[in-house]
Amino acid sequence: MLKSNDIKRRNTYQRKIILDILRDTDIHPTADWIYEQARKKIPNISLGTVYRNLKILKENGQIIEINDGKQSRFDGRIDEHYHFKCVSCDRIIDVERDEVVGLKLKLDKSYSVDRVDILITGVCNICNGEN
Repeated sequence: MLKSNDIKRRNTYQRKIILDILRDTDIHPTADWIYEQARKKIPNISLGTVYRNLKILKENGQIIEINDGKQSRFDGRIDEHYHFKCVSCDRIIDVERDEVVGLKLKLDKSYSVDRVDILITGVCNICNGEN
């Protein structure tokens, strides 16, 4: 007999669709946007199901949640990279590690760092008129 935790962690069709949606876009969407896309494939999916599955995917390390203090956005790209958020248009853009120069982290040896998440804010090239 399955325990409730086993049922929660089971791979489901809904979770696969949500993960596929995230891996097929680079716009770092909100849960609402993901929900609208998922409804095209699963018309009866609920927003609650999308939120639950996003939480599980994040806990499993399959997606990244980016929270700027206002809302959460999600990223299907889990390799180490950073993000730039435009304060004018709200777009979030991937920034490669080698594009960030001069970052130093100085911690004593008792710290163990698993991941570094950086959200850089400013105005993007499109909003600056520099397509």
